[in-house]
Amino acid sequence: MDMVVILSTLDATIRLSTPLLLACLAGMYSERAGVFDIGLEGKMLMAAFAAAATASVTGSVWAGLAAGLGISLMTALLQGAAAITLKGNQLIAGTAINMLAVGLTTFLGIQWFAQGGRTPQLKEGERFTEVKLPFADELANVPVVGPIYSDLISGHNILVYIAFLAVPVTWFVLFRTRFGLRLRAVGENPKAVDTAGISVIAMRYQAVLITGLLCGFAGAFFSIAQGSGFGNNMTAGKGFIALAALIFAKWKPVPAMFTCLLFGFLDALQIRLQGVEVGGVQVPVQAIQALPYVLTVILLAGFIGKAVGPKAGGVAYSKER
Repeated sequence: MDMVVILSTLDATIRLSTPLLLACLAGMYSERAGVFDIGLEGKMLMAAFAAAATASVTGSVWAGLAAGLGISLMTALLQGAAAITLKGNQLIAGTAINMLAVGLTTFLGIQWFAQGGRTPQLKEGERFTEVKLPFADELANVPVVGPIYSDLISGHNILVYIAFLAVPVTWFVLFRTRFGLRLRAVGENPKAVDTAGISVIAMRYQAVLITGLLCGFAGAFFSIAQGSGFGNNMTAGKGFIALAALIFAKWKPVPAMFTCLLFGFLDALQIRLQGVEVGGVQVPVQAIQALPYVLTVILLAGFIGKAVGPKAGGVAYSKER
């Protein structure tokens, strides 16, 4: 029974950490390029609504995913235009995206579906289902290894596997390719990059577009993979926790994965602890639900040490003439 509980908790940890990981990697690209992005939450929310709404109307989960990715990319371009081309304050641009997403998704949900801002419940074929990996059934009865492979590694939807595959891909792109070298250089010393004949504006837009793409996957996960439809503000601050994970991991992909798994574990733990009693007194559900956020603050304040972001982060670049 204990093994079942442990595997169940770890399984929930992987699922709950997936959108955090996607959003964290998304923020890593833009911030490594010098564009601080607190609009991750807004892009995920827009993608979640677009994915669920499109899947509900078309009956196709793939059409929903494409719509989520497309809307997230458009939102990222809007934010990029404000922060990069118009040289606006990057934090304000991100905040504006978050506010726009909360209001627009609720308004469109009410106008289109008349369900209080929610989309209709998604049916089979309109949401991603579990993917069973090869030999999962055959290995299920093998002691220790079998349950880990068949119950923990196998049985997730495709977006979970995309999220964890994105970790080595991001590491390779950022640290083993010319594109990654230029991207990191833009975030550290854009003038030197400009002097070398590389467009700082173009590099930052490419980073913002990659951010939009990954946020699209993260948002779609909420509504057409983990859930079965869109609900008001369903991302519930996960974009901000992803930013905290990014800082905690000091803008590195592999530490970011483990940090997101830690936050996912805390989230899974609070679900398990709901209804627990201490000294014969039941702990309020709200206190348990706040546990991941409280521990996030404690971890950032007490254990992160000195985290120094890209030197040119948050600063709009103007080409010298």
